Amino acid sequence: MSQRDASQTRLKRQAGYRDFMSSFPSGVAVVTSMDGRGQPFGCTCSSLCSVTLEPPTLLICVRNDSGTLAALRSKGAFAVNLLHDRGRRAASVLASGLADRFDHVRWEPGGALQLPYLVQDAHSVAECRITSSKTVGDHTVVFGEVSNVTCRQDVPLLYGFRRFETWNVAESDLGAAEKVTQPDGAANQLTGRAQAAVVPEMS
Repeated sequence: MSQRDASQTRLKRQAGYRDFMSSFPSGVAVVTSMDGRGQPFGCTCSSLCSVTLEPPTLLICVRNDSGTLAALRSKGAFAVNLLHDRGRRAASVLASGLADRFDHVRWEPGGALQLPYLVQDAHSVAECRITSSKTVGDHTVVFGEVSNVTCRQDVPLLYGFRRFETWNVAESDLGAAEKVTQPDGAANQLTGRAQAAVVPEMS
C-alpha cells in the first residue's frame, strides 16, 4: 500500500469512527480547574464515564495540548459540571478556542478545593481529585476520585449526531428531589438560567 493510500485509509477510518461515536448521544459536561495563578480553565467534554462506585471514581478524556489538562494536573483536581438544557451557550463557548471564555460564562469558586463551578448553566457538579492518568494517542485519560457532589434536578442537555438536544422528559421522571452532599462541610448552591446558542462542531 502506498503512503497516499495509507493516508486515505486512515482518514476514512477516522471519519467512520466519528460517525459511529456521534450516534451515541450523551449528556454534556464541562471540565474545569484552576492553574497555579488561580486562573480558571475549562473545556466542553464529551468523554465522561463512571468507573467504580467504591471509591467513587470517574474518568474524563482531554486533549494532550489542552490548557485545561495542564491546569488540572497543576491543581491535582478538577470539577465536572453537568449542563442543563439551557446551558447550550456555555457549552458552545467552552468548546471554542476563546482565550477569554470564562469572561462569557458565569462561574464561581466552589467546593472544598475552590474549583470553577458554572453556577448558571450546570444542574450538578462533581469535585474530583486526580488519582492517575494515561496518555492514549492525542488524548489523556484522567481518573478522578469524587470527593464532593452537588445535585439539583433539572432537564439535562444532550449531545448526539453533532448537535445539542433537549431530553423531553416529564418533571415527575427527573429523579429524586434535589439534594446536596457536602462531606467537607462546604455549602454550594447552583442558581440561575442560561440562553440557548448556536451549536458548535464537537469532536
